Amino acid sequence: MSTTPERHDSFDTPPVNEELIPSNLRSADAMQPRPVLWLISAVAVSLSLFQLYTAGIQPLGLFYQRPAHLAFVLVLAFLIFPAFGQTRPRGVLGWIIDAAFITAGFLSGFYIIWNLDAIIARAGWWSQTDIIVGIICTVAVLEASRRAVGLGMTIIGAIAILYALAGPRGALPGLGEWMPGVLSHRGANVDRLVGQLYLGQEGIFGLPLGVAATFVFMFVLFGAFLEKTGAGKFFIDLAFAATGRKPGGPAKAAVIASAGMGSISGSAIANVVTTGSFTIPLMKRLGYKPKQAGGIEAAASTGGQITPPLMGAGAFLISEYTQVPYIEIVMVSIFPAILYLGTVYLFVHIVAMKQGMRGLSPTELPLVRQVLKAGWQFIVPLVLLVWLLVNNISPMRVGFWAIIAVIGVTGLRGLWALVAEGPLTGARVQASVMRGLRMIFESLELGARNAVAVSIACAVAGIIVGVVGLTGLGLKFSSMMVALSGGNIVIALGLVLIASLILGLGLPVTASYIVLIVLVGPALHVEFGIPLLIAHLVVFWYSQDSNVTPPIALAGFAGAAVAGSKPMETSVQAWKFAKGLYLIPLFMVFNPEIIYGGPPLHVLWTGFTAILGLVAFAATIEGFLFGRMDPVSRLLALPAIAALFWPDFRVEVAGAGVILVLLAINWLNARERRAAL
Repeated sequence: MSTTPERHDSFDTPPVNEELIPSNLRSADAMQPRPVLWLISAVAVSLSLFQLYTAGIQPLGLFYQRPAHLAFVLVLAFLIFPAFGQTRPRGVLGWIIDAAFITAGFLSGFYIIWNLDAIIARAGWWSQTDIIVGIICTVAVLEASRRAVGLGMTIIGAIAILYALAGPRGALPGLGEWMPGVLSHRGANVDRLVGQLYLGQEGIFGLPLGVAATFVFMFVLFGAFLEKTGAGKFFIDLAFAATGRKPGGPAKAAVIASAGMGSISGSAIANVVTTGSFTIPLMKRLGYKPKQAGGIEAAASTGGQITPPLMGAGAFLISEYTQVPYIEIVMVSIFPAILYLGTVYLFVHIVAMKQGMRGLSPTELPLVRQVLKAGWQFIVPLVLLVWLLVNNISPMRVGFWAIIAVIGVTGLRGLWALVAEGPLTGARVQASVMRGLRMIFESLELGARNAVAVSIACAVAGIIVGVVGLTGLGLKFSSMMVALSGGNIVIALGLVLIASLILGLGLPVTASYIVLIVLVGPALHVEFGIPLLIAHLVVFWYSQDSNVTPPIALAGFAGAAVAGSKPMETSVQAWKFAKGLYLIPLFMVFNPEIIYGGPPLHVLWTGFTAILGLVAFAATIEGFLFGRMDPVSRLLALPAIAALFWPDFRVEVAGAGVILVLLAINWLNARERRAAL
């Protein structure tokens, strides 16, 4: 970043030290021959064009859309991720293996499309070919998961399959003898399992892949177009222009920019590496410790996963599972997301004040009006997106028109720049058109690449969901949860949190949510009386904790890589800054008005106590708000904060009163200290 006194219209993003980025986050193209890169581009662009066609021109039935999507994604995954890793050439053996899996991926999807009528006609009486292709598809999905998502998810999927086959009537009766009685079931043979996983609507081609193949892909593609057209840079510049001069300005801008971009990109880790490559060096320069800078970025990027409109695919999945309209999911998620981001923002502010930091000088920052003048057009697609959603247009169609709007806005910007630079000539017009076509091509390719991991994760999640439905594991797991918690809802939520953290070791956030809600959702809703939508939101929020909770904090590790700090120290900081991730779901459970609404005064009181509790919690953790808090005040604040979560109005009032008194004392003491200086 320039340090000259001249005012900048925008920032130049500094390069990231490639050695600091984990190998799994580096480009998979380093060792690929040029013809393979061309083939990857062709398949990726074809997938994106197929998705655009089915979203905006000719919708397809689920048994056409989902298998075709999976076939494209599997072929793309096996091209991008070689059998023996990304750091060495494939070799002859590698090409033989990959060619076999590419063929298997293509066959997996298009076999159903070609034979759909015949498969429907013989439902339940599958042919030998159906079973063989189903086995091939399952193996291909698990192998693609190993390459694109990670070995952990592949192992969990394989264990689910073995569990389905274990039992006295299953293909592996001996394995069933080793299972505890509560987990035992009669077992399934291979034909029945393949029918469930490949030839039905509750397995690989079930709801998770259906959401990934429609709504999620379009919004991921929309995010790719925003990135390639410069809209992402516009929003980052806007965040810095608005907050850069405040104490801890770059960190506050990181919270806003990372949450905004993360809400569309759908990946906390990717957002840490991209946005963080710019925000983290600025935070370090301002005075934040490297571990703090990396932790702030990880916590802010995780906030993007719970921020509408995309919510890391969660909004679409919750809508499909609960049958609540997507726009309602978006609307009820806005205030909780603001609470979370506000908590991270407050932590950042407190750290800045404790360490006596200042903001960047005005000469180092763009002006808001200059940023808006240069890129206000990028706001148009977002306004169109919201308007279409409010008018109950299908999210898939909304994504289509939002992408068209981005292309249109970028084209008009290019035309305006072309006219402003001088007289139009054929050569200049041709060069401008070629730049636009290249941008569209690169966006189509990037969108498809970004969607590979989430689509494959959803396909494996479909395997797990199919096994749960086939074996009745969900009811068994729910009864175990009730027994372990003793009927106590707080203990039950603690068990969900622990389970989500364990699952997060091997599953991406989206897959972790799907598996958890299938296993514990019925218990939370039926046994503990938590409203269905809130049960889903709680599980979805808790599924994010693997991003920021040690010992495995994936976004925290990515932040440490960019900041050059120790991974575990950075993860602890991310865990501290992301405390709202654990408290806000509790508040939803005990104060459902925050989601479902109610009498205006009650809703206002609930919102006030939520804000007050989070402010008091951040101040107590850091020991600072207006000034330093004494140990007695910090000790008294803890039971008062707990009282705000108590489902009794009198207890809430008492807790709020104590907190207000403690904060008032802190403000008076801080004012006296400043007056004495």
